[in-house]
Amino acid sequence: MFDPRVLLSAEGLASLVSLAVMEVVLGIDNIILVAILSQKVAPDGRKRVRRLGISLALVMRIALLLTLSWIMGLTRPLLHVLGNGFSGRDLVLLGGGLFLMAKATHELHGQLDQLGAADAPGAPAGAGASGFGATLAQILALDVVFSLDSVITAVGMARAVAIMIAAMMIAVGVMLIFSEVISDFISRTPSIRVLALAFLLLIGVLLVADAFGHHIDKGYVYFAMGFALAVELINMRARKRSTR
Repeated sequence: MFDPRVLLSAEGLASLVSLAVMEVVLGIDNIILVAILSQKVAPDGRKRVRRLGISLALVMRIALLLTLSWIMGLTRPLLHVLGNGFSGRDLVLLGGGLFLMAKATHELHGQLDQLGAADAPGAPAGAGASGFGATLAQILALDVVFSLDSVITAVGMARAVAIMIAAMMIAVGVMLIFSEVISDFISRTPSIRVLALAFLLLIGVLLVADAFGHHIDKGYVYFAMGFALAVELINMRARKRSTR
């Protein structure tokens, strides 16, 4: 039941803050995905596709929250393959993970081919209008996967729908603020693009593993990629000093 008054209690505020922080952390992969895919759009449409993709993700998450009984039903096994039971959620995670792995591998192949050549910062990798529609469709398809994961996490951490919706609105607001900065940084630096694609590849592996019942904490991937990013930033600074 949606009751905004629960936000005014001390318990509600504490739950809101903790859930909002968790949603922001879970949204890191979504931000990087949008940043990578938006590079396929012509420069004048990138900001629009990022904002539209993230905003529609919020709409999707709220819609999922308002169908909690259906969401909880997705956890029941629908079929069994080789002794493994697969629920609706597992099938969504499996499809999204395989798609993310294939997409990241394809983009990594193209990116590695470009690393040896001169890479024009911000150069469009795709066509204009057709690229916009195709990119938005890919963002929305993976938004379904990330939104389902986000909503199930929210249901496990809070009981009030108002708190869940408020936390998701805060998280999406943070994503909108930082998506442009992250996207510009990734587009200017080929080596960071490779790291971002490797991160998405690992997230795809985690989704597939989760679909088969092997849950791996994303914190391990976040730590590994954070460490790799720190090392690359040090290398970039060292290269910049050497060229001077």
